[in-house]
Amino acid sequence: MKTAFILTFMAASLVLATEVSAQDIPSLESLVPSGDGTFTGRVVQLLALVTVLSVAPGLLIMVTSFTRFIIAFSFLRAGIGLQTTPANIILISLALFMTFFVMSPTFDKAWQDGLKPLVNNEIEPDEAYIRITGPFRTFMIANTRPKDIELFRELAKREPQAEEDIADVELRLLIPAFMLSELRRGFEIGFLIILPFLVIDMIVATITMSMGMMMLPPTVISLPFKVLFFILIDGWNLLVGSLIRSFA
Repeated sequence: MKTAFILTFMAASLVLATEVSAQDIPSLESLVPSGDGTFTGRVVQLLALVTVLSVAPGLLIMVTSFTRFIIAFSFLRAGIGLQTTPANIILISLALFMTFFVMSPTFDKAWQDGLKPLVNNEIEPDEAYIRITGPFRTFMIANTRPKDIELFRELAKREPQAEEDIADVELRLLIPAFMLSELRRGFEIGFLIILPFLVIDMIVATITMSMGMMMLPPTVISLPFKVLFFILIDGWNLLVGSLIRSFA
């Protein structure tokens, strides 16, 4: 009897709570105005903003100088023979601050000409998009090989344009062409970085083999010499300065 009373009380409470919740919660029709696209437009804008924020790191890599910097630092660490020193967070942070240094004129122009007037409701979103992407377009064109642009034009089955019309190339063609050019330049710089360390490895390997030290890896002996060589030439100052000067 007592168990039946408890079950009956719980069922009545559940039904009562359901009815109260159904009365308190507004319906979807009351939230979305009928015949008005303002609410839907705001939802779409919010989703677009969240999407842009989620892919922001990828955008930073695609349209800035970050790719060249991080590739050069990776080649440097591999050439010296250090697996975890400097740590990834240090290399990425240094590459990020170097990217901000190189891209600061582009960021400032995009803010002053496009984003700031948009925030102040002085221009329309379409015009703001053109003004914001304009400085990045100029930067990418200055650091992209025409050969790479023509490659993606050919893949997109677009007619080849004159040299003076390169500034009007679409972003969907310019961005992958820019990344391809940055990868090529990054590997060129990486080759120049790793070459002297390879020479040191070859010299140490020749000496150890001539001395009959077959069981001792040459890289163990060459590591201190490579680190000392990099310190004596003030390698970080030389490398960072050369990478920044490599941009137009």
